[in-house]
This record gives sequence, structure tokens and C-alpha cells, in this order.
Amino acid sequence: MRLCAKGLLLAALLFTTAANAVEQTAALDERQALLASQAVVGTSVPEHTLLDRDGRLVRLSSYRGKPLLVSFIYTGCFQVCPTQTRALFEAVKGLDARFGPHQFNVVSIGFNQPFDSPTAMRAFAAEQRIDAPNWAFLSPPPATVDKLTRDFGFSYAATPAGFDHLLGVTVVDAAGRIHSQVLGNRLSAAQLGEPLRELLGAAPLPQQWRVSDVVERIRILCTVYDPETGAYRYDTKLIFEIAGGLTFFISVGVYLLLELLRRRRDARSDVAYR
Repeated sequence: MRLCAKGLLLAALLFTTAANAVEQTAALDERQALLASQAVVGTSVPEHTLLDRDGRLVRLSSYRGKPLLVSFIYTGCFQVCPTQTRALFEAVKGLDARFGPHQFNVVSIGFNQPFDSPTAMRAFAAEQRIDAPNWAFLSPPPATVDKLTRDFGFSYAATPAGFDHLLGVTVVDAAGRIHSQVLGNRLSAAQLGEPLRELLGAAPLPQQWRVSDVVERIRILCTVYDPETGAYRYDTKLIFEIAGGLTFFISVGVYLLLELLRRRRDARSDVAYR
């Protein structure tokens, strides 16, 4: 199983209630919730049809072709879900700066149906000032919520104050398979950047690729997160290693080519003397 939250501390099992102010026994089995989240890693997400914040039908399969970050929320949460969503927004801005625009998509899914309607999701997005063009807020039909959440390994349980649920983001690859679960509350660009870099770096080049596609792939692979600045920078050590390797192979290739030409020239000279 792939665990992308560093060390995947049991602290990643962060659970929330709507107010987070009343001490109470968690209704959710933390161990089972963690196991359920990891059990779906490597599986393909089945087709689901949801509504976007404007009430239009959206199929999850329409997001295939690019990596997808999936977050489950409920709009009646007044503290943890908004905080988590804002932190994810900041992370997404950092990831856009690192990988470039239009490299991946994000969806937030409201699991508290019928209350997390398109209207409620639109209001939630506006309250959190989420305006990223690659981010959708979706509402599933109430009858499909249980299956949808199981498919993503997302566990939740109703409590007197709201819901206990696992906090994190599901990373889905371009083919619609669950790549990893990044667990935690205030997720950063560094935590989400590693699985995204792995997916984007391993993606096949287009059939009619251009030099710019190769340059962009190298740029993605040659950036690292700098904890001091909170931003991504080029890994100069890796760049020099790649440059050194390319120089070596080019030098060997030139040497072999010259040696081949020399031998052919010598062979022709031997024939001429005969």
C-alpha cells in the first residue's frame, strides 16, 4: 500500500465534528477507517454521475486524462472542513506554480445529502473564495453516496454535532485508478506534490510530441520543495547529474561514431593499396 502522508502518523486520522467544540467519543472506528482508505489504493474508480455547483451533470470519467485530487466535505461543517479546503486551495496554487496550469484537476464532493446540494456547494465555494478553474464542487445523488464513498475509501459517521470523518485527499491517476491517499488536515503543496510529480513524470508523451513537451517533463522532474521558502525550486544537483549523464552518453556516442568512421576509412585504404 502506498502512504503519501509522510510516515502516515496515526495523527493523520484526524476526525472532525461540525463545531469541534464538544468533547465526545468518536463514532467512527479509526483503525477501520484507515484500513478502508488504503484498501482501495490501486483500484479503478467506477463511473459515478454527480451535479456541479450549477446543477449540470458531471461524470467522474470526464476527469480522466489528468491526475485528479478528490476531497470529501460537508457544507454544514463550520471549522475543520473550511480550514481543510482553504489549506488545499493554497496547496493547489503552489502546485499550479510548480507544474504549470491545466496539469491536474480537483473536486470537492459533498457527502451530506440532500443538504450538500449544488446551491450549498456553490455557496461553500464562494465563502472559501475558491476560484481555481480546475476545481469543481460536486453533489452526488443521495442514493449513491454510500457506494461513492466506499469506492474512494472514505469513511464517515454521524454524531450529535455533525460528522466524524477521515481528513485527506485521494489522488487518482489519469486512467482513473486510485494512486494514493494523502491524509491529514492542513495538507501542503509538498505533501501533494510528490504523488503528482510521480504521476506527471511517468505519463506517456503525446503521440505527436514537441520539444516543449520534453522540456516540460524535465522541468517537472527537476523541481523540489524548499521548506525554507515554502515554494518549489529547481534541484540544481539533479540538473547537473542529468547534464553530466547526457554529456557522458553524447561523448561515448561521438567517440564510437568517429571510431567507426576511422575503421571504414582504414578498410577502404587497405583495399586501394591492394
